[in-house]
Amino acid sequence: MLRIGMLTSGGDCQALNAAMRGVVKGLYAKRKDVEIYGFLDGYKGLMYSKFNVMGAKDFRGILNKGGTILGTSRQPFKLMRTPDDKGNDKVELMKHTYHKLNLDCLVVLGGNGTHKTANLLREEGLNVVTLPKTIDNDLYGTEMTFGFQSAVDVATEYIDRIHTTASSHSRVFIVEVMGHKVGWVTLYAGIASGSDIILLPEIPYDIDAIAKAIKQRKKSGAKFSIIACAEGAISKEDAKLSKKELRAKRAAENYTTASEELAARLAKKTDAELRVANPGHVQRGGNPCAYDRVLATRLGATAAQMILEEDYGKMAAVRNNEIIRVPLEEVAGKLKYVDPESDVIVEAKLAGINFGEK
Repeated sequence: MLRIGMLTSGGDCQALNAAMRGVVKGLYAKRKDVEIYGFLDGYKGLMYSKFNVMGAKDFRGILNKGGTILGTSRQPFKLMRTPDDKGNDKVELMKHTYHKLNLDCLVVLGGNGTHKTANLLREEGLNVVTLPKTIDNDLYGTEMTFGFQSAVDVATEYIDRIHTTASSHSRVFIVEVMGHKVGWVTLYAGIASGSDIILLPEIPYDIDAIAKAIKQRKKSGAKFSIIACAEGAISKEDAKLSKKELRAKRAAENYTTASEELAARLAKKTDAELRVANPGHVQRGGNPCAYDRVLATRLGATAAQMILEEDYGKMAAVRNNEIIRVPLEEVAGKLKYVDPESDVIVEAKLAGINFGEK
């Protein structure tokens, strides 16, 4: 009997179910003696032995279903060695469940923090295979994560709809897109939606440059402007501050979001009528797009092959549209940032998009 544990951890996104389905279909295509232990609510389910015993039929009809049928939760990696409320070591709890169920492998679907914990479990001697999940597309070692394209599509449609009301009222709209540390979703949704200004965490902005761009558009006859602003966008001045200094500054100014701060600062620099819009968690919700369904299926099938070959301790990843296998130690703890000098940034600038720079 092949016993496989499976869990989804961290923030949810589109195509988690499609990826799990790909793993299960890949396993059952080669073997019939497979038993799946679906851990509920991420690593928490593995810690406290909360699971459902599942088979192939449990993964039917979920290719186009958003969210995760297993549920998920956030378990910060920095707290993994901190005892739980009862004084138990969390890592030892997970290892105990793994060995108690006599699992052959643990399949983990998640993003950066999830992969750090997955690598820790690998170091502790567990057989682990992972899949790259995150709308942020910031996971090191893969060119693409499933969930990203679906989130870009949602954010793009949202900004598309903002265009008509912005034009009708001759307003400047700041649309805050998800992305605390990296700006992939904002970058792609901003380009796809025809945003005039795109602000990313990787490119600290100059408020005067943004105000000048808005004034120039108005002078040229444009009735409105759209700013796609990552939730982690930051000014040049704030980028020079330490984390502690930045937290103190924002607390004193009482800004809750990057877009609110930007709007307040622009109000002092222009006479434009400003509005802030935030699609929020809608970007994570709904059914996966066709691209993500295909990608998640390919990654899932490759993960199944890795299990059958006992090729553990790796993540299924994408490079040059080929599915490859990357050692977890090369992935864990690293983020994939937008390169300010990359071709896509250069080409966006050639197309007239402003990135808040002079």
